[in-house]
Amino acid sequence: MLENQKPNTQIEKPFLQALAGKSSSHTPLWFMRQAGRYLPEYREVREKAGGFLKLAFNPELATEVTMQPIRRFGMDAAILFSDILVVPMMLGQDVAFAQGEGPVLKPIRSVEDIPVLTQSDFEKTVTPIAETIGLIRDKLTSESFSDTALIGFAGAPWTVACYMVEGGGSRDFLHTKRWAYADPEGFSRLIREITEATVLYLERQVEAGAEALQLFDSWAGILDEEQFKRWVIEPTRYIMKRLRLSCPDIPVIGFPRGAGNFYQEYAQKTDVDALSLDSQVPLHWAANVLQKIKPVQGNLDPVCLLAGGDALVSATEKILDELSQGPFIFNLGHGIIKETPPAHVEQLVKIIRNWQ
Repeated sequence: MLENQKPNTQIEKPFLQALAGKSSSHTPLWFMRQAGRYLPEYREVREKAGGFLKLAFNPELATEVTMQPIRRFGMDAAILFSDILVVPMMLGQDVAFAQGEGPVLKPIRSVEDIPVLTQSDFEKTVTPIAETIGLIRDKLTSESFSDTALIGFAGAPWTVACYMVEGGGSRDFLHTKRWAYADPEGFSRLIREITEATVLYLERQVEAGAEALQLFDSWAGILDEEQFKRWVIEPTRYIMKRLRLSCPDIPVIGFPRGAGNFYQEYAQKTDVDALSLDSQVPLHWAANVLQKIKPVQGNLDPVCLLAGGDALVSATEKILDELSQGPFIFNLGHGIIKETPPAHVEQLVKIIRNWQ
């Protein structure tokens, strides 16, 4: 157990109860990207900060935007406001966010380019994030959200590698996949560096006060079966092995987005505590196969939330009908779309809270 980690005495929180496979007083809910550009108060804070990275590394402002959706909608979990590209920054890779274009990184295309973690880069990057986590915990207590859990997170190694190699987002991640096929031993060196840094980063989040963790493997779905085993399952299993030793009371949610049928093997072999389901996972299969292995989280289509109205009511009630008989957390199949009206999020929360 980490030196500063306290035993989990907050299992009565509905979100944590669901992750432990227990029933609670209501269906717990939170939404990926619940703090973000769809909220006018978020846009005001981001403008004040002068950009995304300045906001994410300002503990006071990052705490404020983390709390905004909790105050508005009363979710059962707050998630640290940050980004999955913190790990490349820890490793010394240049990361910037171009207005309207997303992340921009200096690409890594060979073994010679692979960065090595240094203590100075790690501390410089992680210290303000750890301070943010502590401030969020204080705010949750002082603002009477004592039943709201705090989630820390990181990008999973395969997805982080995709951004590091491509130099940003991509439609096909050609450079990354080609390297993984053509030089698996060389590519595995990059994965190892990312994986080790990810473990240290998640441990620091727990030390600072995170009560649960989520691993975002956003591009898991672009891999074939053997590549999925090597670059998604194996690094995740290693991360879980390390976390079980250092912080055994902290539950971890795995999100191998787009994994399809591979979700089942991921659930069986990685040792994550729960599965976050994308919107393409069939509900009946999720209930009869995946939910018998692990608690599940998901999986409303974010576009349905964007549309609102009767479609939102129908889709939400179908998910609740199928999944609420077992350990379940309501969420989306991916993040809230920036054009989503806040009123639609309010409508969704009311549907879930009023559902019987």
